[in-house]
Parts: sequence; structure tokens; C-alpha cells
Amino acid sequence: MLHHAAREPVYGLALIEELAHHAYAVSAGTLYPVLHSLEAAGYLQRQDRVVGGKIRKSYLATGTGRAALEEARTSD
Repeated sequence: MLHHAAREPVYGLALIEELAHHAYAVSAGTLYPVLHSLEAAGYLQRQDRVVGGKIRKSYLATGTGRAALEEARTSD
């Protein structure tokens, strides 16, 4: 999730669809609590945008989130 959020703002349904392309079956009931936890921990920043008259919550990696992602990539 951080990988995608570090590249561009992402929203829940798009993440679910993207993860499905990589053979991960993630439900909204699993994804949204993770996004909220990552936001609370300071790894993601939420941006509210109006799309089609509805508020869409998108997420973008913060500096802390990008650093954690880089650390995870180099620790393998």
C-alpha cells in the first residue's frame, strides 16, 4: 500500500483493484482499517476530494511513510 501511495494519491477501491492484479484478495473491511492505522501512525496523509459530487478520501505517503518503505526495501 505504501508503494502505491508513494507514487501518487490512492483511494481504497483503486487499491483493492490494484492488489487483485497481484493476486491479493483484500476486502474493504480489511483495507480501510489498515489505511486508517497507517494514517494514525503518520505513514499516510489523507486528502479529501470531491469526485462526482461525493467526497473521495485519497491517501499519499508522508516523508515518514516513504522512509519506512525505503527501509523495508533495503532490509530484505
